[in-house]
Amino acid sequence: MSFTPKPRNGLTRAIAIPCPARSTLALFLLPVLLAGCEAELNLAGVGEATRHANLRTDHYQALASNSTASVLVGNDGVILISQDQGSTWQRRQLPGQPALIDVDACPDGSFIALSFDNQLWHSADQGLSWNARALPTQEQMLTATCAPDGAWWAAGGFTTLLESRDQGTNWDETSLDEDAMLTTLQFLDAEQAVVTGEFGLVFSSRDGGQSWQAGGNLPDEFYPHASHFVSLNEGWVGGLNGFIYHTVDGGQNWKRQATPSAAPIFNLSANRDGLFAIGDHSSVLRLSGERWQALPTPSAPVYLRAASSSDDHRLTVAGGRGLLLNLDTRPALAVQAQ
Repeated sequence: MSFTPKPRNGLTRAIAIPCPARSTLALFLLPVLLAGCEAELNLAGVGEATRHANLRTDHYQALASNSTASVLVGNDGVILISQDQGSTWQRRQLPGQPALIDVDACPDGSFIALSFDNQLWHSADQGLSWNARALPTQEQMLTATCAPDGAWWAAGGFTTLLESRDQGTNWDETSLDEDAMLTTLQFLDAEQAVVTGEFGLVFSSRDGGQSWQAGGNLPDEFYPHASHFVSLNEGWVGGLNGFIYHTVDGGQNWKRQATPSAAPIFNLSANRDGLFAIGDHSSVLRLSGERWQALPTPSAPVYLRAASSSDDHRLTVAGGRGLLLNLDTRPALAVQAQ
């Protein structure tokens, strides 16, 4: 199935979300609303907080990094900035204290962040200051990303996609014409992109998001909280009950991979040491063959949702109650809490 979605200009309706969609949206946003084969990692230093930056009242939602800075966002407009690969952090707070739910690094070195009130925030100085652009849609946006060509994208309700090529001054709005929420959006390169969504939807693009092709649906209308694709053919999605599915044929077939717990998966992130899944109960999993294995982390009844990897064996993860971990993903090296 292939089609080119048409712009829905002048959209003024507010879509009524049916009960099943409301329930899955609530599950996706729950952290926002609720403000043995691996070598063992050394937990020395866990529990030490960075003074004046990371607070126990913080609930982090997303993290993005470029070559010079990392930006962590969360509830109440909280933004943490690190310029030393997560060793120390500076704290900022946006006016109006919006609930920030996503952030991404752009090719020009700037950052964009999405807030739950459908504002897209932009920083051109490594996260130190921000300007807001209102998104011109009645649909709830859930995810935002910078494409390799510098365009800003957002996706969310009624399979709506927004694109701006002039840093938020003008937007093109399209829909994949499904009454469902889009939950993840990833550009593999300038031409190839993948979105996943409610009811197990998977769509891909080969022309920079100008048209989208429907792939095979996820099993049992699985609701993906997280996805990570290495090509249009191969990818992983994660969600409730600790389920992680893997495809090698563009979503036509999916295989559920074994995980060590039923803790929901909220993010997937990769570096040179492998692919990692981050979720509830402060869990971090590493893919080993076709199975996932738990890494030792501080035992805490809080979620991890934000994650960012680098090529220097580093994985930074963060979540509820100010939990912020800086992991060296090589065996037998340190996991440190900031």
